Amino acid sequence: MHDLPLISTIAAAFTAALLLGLLTQKLGLSPIVGYLLAGVVIGPHTPGFVADPVLAGQLAEVGVILLMFGVGLRFHLHDLLAVRDVAVPGAIVQSVVATLLGLAVGTALGWPARTGIVLGMALSVASTVVLVRVLRDNRMLDTTHGHVAVGWLVVEDIFTVVALVMVPALGRWSQGGGSAVHLAGALLLALSKLAAMAAVMGLVGSRVMPWLLVQVARLRSRELFTLTVLVMAIAVAAAAAHVFGASVALGAFFAGLIVGRSPVSHQAAADALPMSDAFTALFFASVGMLFDPAFLVRQPLMTAACLAIVMLGKPLAALAIVAIIGYPARTALTVALGLAQIGEFSFILSQVAGRNGLFDEAGHSVLVACALISIMLNPMLFRLLPRLEAMLQSRPRLWRLLNRRAERRTAVINLHAAELLEKSSAPVAVVVGYGPVGRAVHSILRGSGLQTVVVDLNMDTIQALTREGIPAIYGDAYNIEVLADALPRATHLVITLPHSMNRNPLIAAARLINPTMKVFVRARYIAERQELVQVGATDACYEEAEAAAALAQMVLCDLGADRDTVRRETLRIRRELNLTVCE
Repeated sequence: MHDLPLISTIAAAFTAALLLGLLTQKLGLSPIVGYLLAGVVIGPHTPGFVADPVLAGQLAEVGVILLMFGVGLRFHLHDLLAVRDVAVPGAIVQSVVATLLGLAVGTALGWPARTGIVLGMALSVASTVVLVRVLRDNRMLDTTHGHVAVGWLVVEDIFTVVALVMVPALGRWSQGGGSAVHLAGALLLALSKLAAMAAVMGLVGSRVMPWLLVQVARLRSRELFTLTVLVMAIAVAAAAAHVFGASVALGAFFAGLIVGRSPVSHQAAADALPMSDAFTALFFASVGMLFDPAFLVRQPLMTAACLAIVMLGKPLAALAIVAIIGYPARTALTVALGLAQIGEFSFILSQVAGRNGLFDEAGHSVLVACALISIMLNPMLFRLLPRLEAMLQSRPRLWRLLNRRAERRTAVINLHAAELLEKSSAPVAVVVGYGPVGRAVHSILRGSGLQTVVVDLNMDTIQALTREGIPAIYGDAYNIEVLADALPRATHLVITLPHSMNRNPLIAAARLINPTMKVFVRARYIAERQELVQVGATDACYEEAEAAAALAQMVLCDLGADRDTVRRETLRIRRELNLTVCE
């Protein structure tokens, strides 16, 4: 019989990850939990088949490369810029707090300060994968609260990229036993190498890699294009490690950033992300292989202390920070719950620190334990969000304290809008949301002679509109008090936001304030029609129906149909879908 440890390890890891991933998915948990448990099952600390840990570790490196390459591909700077006023300072302060708490726990356990710092950094970073999934499941991904939470984690991801440079320098300094001056020199050297690598990637890579991808794409060979993307991810990661002394994870992240800005980035993502997902399962399985379940019995206090940092320390710090910056309590709660878990970046930091002599098996085990527990509990915590909000509201002093700066900030910004409304005698139209859809509707309403009022949670948008002399209200439109001054005079309320959370209560409350006002709504699914009619919506635009009409129009035009045929068939589709037709 042939001895094929590589095939056996891959087969066992993939099979266990699939079965336990399906199980955790059925239970409403993240598949990451299943992947970690798969590693525990095939690891040396449980009975039965034991995969080769050396091969699993090498496969995990490929997983790290593809995972970080995928992170770079999906990194969008504009997502961060939209919420930079809260995400950047908030993530900085929260990360520092979590790192100090980790240092305190490490010191109490008798660990060196450098190990405690690494522990704190690893515990400070939440999983963007887990957060996005939980937000999507709770229909919060497209809300302003969700945007702030995602932007916050994007900043944390950037910090982790910097940490991947600093940890090896800290390891070399600790092994050499140097002074603080030597440490500062090592960190400065590491950051200089990071700057040099970024410059080379920016000047050379940003020109060569997109150009090469476009040339290969023109060959119309799917396999060659996929191979090119794979080579870019792995070759750049290896080059970063050999030339600049950086981690392969950091090199892969930079490669993803550059490929993500190329004209064929969507196809690159379509080819690379499935591979990334598969090897990510191997990565988490290899992490789980190093975890001994008996560790929970041997070190319950260590596990409880680190879990308290993740589940209590970080969320409470984020809650306070968001409230102090001046955002409403619901945004603060969303960010706080989103941070109450750790994931892939924590393990990447752990592996890099372990290779540089800064982290041991106990530290790695406590991270796995915290990840398993926190990721399992996180979806449940998000389902409790309305109850937590109601609980805070039942304590008026605490609720007012959390919202004090947000209300003060809102009052100052919205004062100008109230003054403009008082001076105007024209009919008022309230536009909720000022994205591409909101801007188009707003332009038409103003062109029709109506006095428009824009409601949005993007501070830059509100300030820009105010400078143009357009009444604009900063705040959460789903809080009816934000609209209280504008609705009594309004002839139209147009809700352009795509998400449905709290939309129906807003429509019902608006109807009570102004029964004669017409309410037009943007919705995603035709199935939402009945509930929208029941709460008082005048009419709605359904995205899936509009997509059907638009795609039919495109196909007919491509087939050479005349204008009358295109118009007739489009109207027929709209009537069949019971859409409003204005002929």
